[in-house]
Amino acid sequence: MATEARELPPKQELLRDDGEDYEDDGEEEEGEEGWDDWESDGEGGGGGLLCLFCSSRFDSEGSLFAHCGSEHRFDFQKVVRELGLDFYGCIKLINFVRSKVAENKCWSCGQAFAGNSELCGHLHVAEVSQLEGKVPWAEDSYLKPFMEDDSLLHSLSIFDDNEEEDFGVPVERGECSGGNGRLAGPQGNGRNTINSACYDVGARFQKAVTIECTGGDKNGPLLEEQTDRQLKITRASVTAKEIKTVDDNYFGSYSSFGIHREMLGDKVRTDAYRDALLGNPSLLNGATVLDVGCGTGILSLFAAKAGASKVVAVDGSAKMSSVATQVAKINGLLYDENTKVEQNRSPHVISVVHTKAEELNHKIQIPPNGFDVLVSEWMGYCLLYESMLSSVIYARDHFLKPGGAILPDTATILGAGFGRGGTSLPFWENVYGFDMSCIGKEVTGSSARFPLVDILPSQDIVTDTAVLHSFDLASMKESDMDFTSSLELGLSGSDAAVPGVTWCYGIVLWFDTGFTDRFCKDKPVVLSTSPFSTPTHWSQTIFTFEEPIAMTHDESVDDSSASVGTAECPAVTVRSRISIVRASEHRSIDISIETTGISSNGRKHSWPAQIFNL
Repeated sequence: MATEARELPPKQELLRDDGEDYEDDGEEEEGEEGWDDWESDGEGGGGGLLCLFCSSRFDSEGSLFAHCGSEHRFDFQKVVRELGLDFYGCIKLINFVRSKVAENKCWSCGQAFAGNSELCGHLHVAEVSQLEGKVPWAEDSYLKPFMEDDSLLHSLSIFDDNEEEDFGVPVERGECSGGNGRLAGPQGNGRNTINSACYDVGARFQKAVTIECTGGDKNGPLLEEQTDRQLKITRASVTAKEIKTVDDNYFGSYSSFGIHREMLGDKVRTDAYRDALLGNPSLLNGATVLDVGCGTGILSLFAAKAGASKVVAVDGSAKMSSVATQVAKINGLLYDENTKVEQNRSPHVISVVHTKAEELNHKIQIPPNGFDVLVSEWMGYCLLYESMLSSVIYARDHFLKPGGAILPDTATILGAGFGRGGTSLPFWENVYGFDMSCIGKEVTGSSARFPLVDILPSQDIVTDTAVLHSFDLASMKESDMDFTSSLELGLSGSDAAVPGVTWCYGIVLWFDTGFTDRFCKDKPVVLSTSPFSTPTHWSQTIFTFEEPIAMTHDESVDDSSASVGTAECPAVTVRSRISIVRASEHRSIDISIETTGISSNGRKHSWPAQIFNL
């Protein structure tokens, strides 16, 4: 259960009433934008199309682009015309510009600024000649809308009928003219049919279309290329919608108070964060703190109590954002812009923002890389389940000061082999005096296909413990979340002393996270979910082998005629090659385990790889 999660908080100084992007009110004083510049943003006027650079809104794309040209010196039509951008190039350009503005960077030269007002003051007329060669928005990733439900992409229609021919095949109303291909409705009966939900951009795609291609004449290759490009934007858009659905379910699941009761009641977890925050005054006193995935706000409360000068608590659940606001208020720690404090330091330091970390600078105005400390309880089962770590990495890269502290700053996945007691076999062998072992065998076989999250008693561990993979949260990249590593396991000291064969039934994984002396110089802390430590709500993650592997410490036992891992030729070492990658389903992970038994004389036997989804 990774972090505490995240109903719309009351209006506060950090949130716009409409929850949309911010704008700077009035002229900024010269100098670096600081925390004192934080203020609420007013309502944006106009229609539903949001400017690429500020919070102004417009009723038509024509008035929007005219505004961009006159106020921000960005001539969209000129760039499109001189670079010869097609429809998809326009989509990429819009998403690219929005992504750069969100980072307070110039879309043309890449220069970074302290705030949006400085960026808007810098924007200059881009010379298209400077963009010759591969444009920076060429990647297909920019087909994915940067801003959720971007009305501009839905209404984009800057091409007239003649210009549209430059796309090769017009696709109005879901149809393709020319050649033998067309976009048809679900009733189409042609061969090579592909059904897909589509992103409706300027009525060029219908909600559900069937792309039917029969090939045949000279327009065939052109049609295939066009269809491929249509599918790319379709897939990107469908993926975005799927991610939103998973995120909504994910944050919604954390709206239940029961899960927060479980996490807050996990003393190992909560004590570790409390000790790290309250036990390191040299780090927290006077610091600006970002709490990603605040849930009830407990970590923000600890940070405020530790002397932080500003705490921004972020959560994707509307309900929990509201709850965290109420909790901070009743404890006298909620920031109120209308409250004037005469003393040097106000205890009212917590501001709660309902958003995902990746969209924080769309909700409030903050100095880039302006936080001293980033704290988050992001860990899930097997460490990486729920994949909230990517949000933490994003927040680190965009909001944490260079050299700022991230808590925790290390994470390690460890593993070991477990014995028969780690399965349900002993239970089914004696159920009120009756033998139900036939059920136990079936249950164990099923366990070889699905991971089990449960508390594994330490006495059921039969091998040594080994480190599978370690992460440095201060420097790792999001791609590092996908990895392949190996565990090399021999019988543990207690089991090695027992003569004969010990059976290993599978691998158990757990994790430790560290608040090391790199940042927590006063009091380093370790949070461990090991089976040898006090149980936590994360438990351990258990992966059962298709068949148990016989192991021994006696290197003299080796029947060369028997397979390694059997009672006649037990293995002295079990090597498991484990890959953990983010699954195609958002916030899930896929785990593969390839196991090899090695005998005392070096003979090996490998078992088929097992694939698990968590």
